Amino acid sequence: MHTIAVLALDDVIPFDLATPVQTFGFTRTPDGGPAYRVLVCGTATVRTETFTMHPHRGLDALAEADTIIVPGHDNHGAPTPPEVLDALRAAGARGTRIASICVGAFILAETGLLDGLRATTHWLAAAELAARHPKVDVDPNVLYVDNGQFLTSAGAAAGLDMCLHLVRRDRGSSVAADTARLSVMPLEREGGQAQFIVADQPALPRGTELEPLLRWLSDNASTDLTLADIATHAGMSTRTLNRRFREQTGTTPLSWLHRERVRHAQYLLENTTHPIDRIASEVGFGSPTAFRERFRRVVGTNPNSYRAAFATNS
Repeated sequence: MHTIAVLALDDVIPFDLATPVQTFGFTRTPDGGPAYRVLVCGTATVRTETFTMHPHRGLDALAEADTIIVPGHDNHGAPTPPEVLDALRAAGARGTRIASICVGAFILAETGLLDGLRATTHWLAAAELAARHPKVDVDPNVLYVDNGQFLTSAGAAAGLDMCLHLVRRDRGSSVAADTARLSVMPLEREGGQAQFIVADQPALPRGTELEPLLRWLSDNASTDLTLADIATHAGMSTRTLNRRFREQTGTTPLSWLHRERVRHAQYLLENTTHPIDRIASEVGFGSPTAFRERFRRVVGTNPNSYRAAFATNS
């Protein structure tokens, strides 16, 4: 079983600590069994402003982990204990997957493991991370960055986005979607941190003017819809529709529609033996070539490779 080690140090941010523990703890395989073994490890006593805890395991647990999660810490400007940095470097050298949440990226950057790589952190701390670690390519506009072995995420809920992304990488979109439902969280959010930086630019809540349109788009994603069709259904001009869509979702109507089609295609690839051309047609793409190009752009691999990795009937 895949072992997740969550690192707890003094001044750990409670939300960042709980997010991976709960998310990976929720995750179940198709037969109902646990998908992950989750360990919380750290020093003998971990102190924060609001609680004191005693992790069940010490830093030795990092050596047996398949994935290490580094939560953020309130005092992210303080130097990390050398034994922690050494343990993370050793894990990186072994090929262990390591991911940070929020300002946990400062600890990961301190190890040198992010040098030469693109990374992110909470947008309020991004400039500081870039100044302190100039070898790291800091992108403040994204929810998370996946470099393969090393991942970083932005603040708060973006850690949940990244954890769900890891579940999908490991177990496929059906298992990840089940975990997302238990977390009352969409499996994938469009846009990045840029949509949250402006104070009056909230994430899309239930009950907004676009919620009925998004439901309609989801229900009709397999039909041949143009931007004009969507605007007509919404009772707006195409220009107004594009503007409001970007304001409230961080993307365009057609991009949202394409990603919805790709998500449906992932389900069909995992749960049916339909030929790729048939799936392309069923989910609403005009040609198999267009489907393959969009699928690779969204998922990062081709439909055949995705099916080989995640098909439940293989």
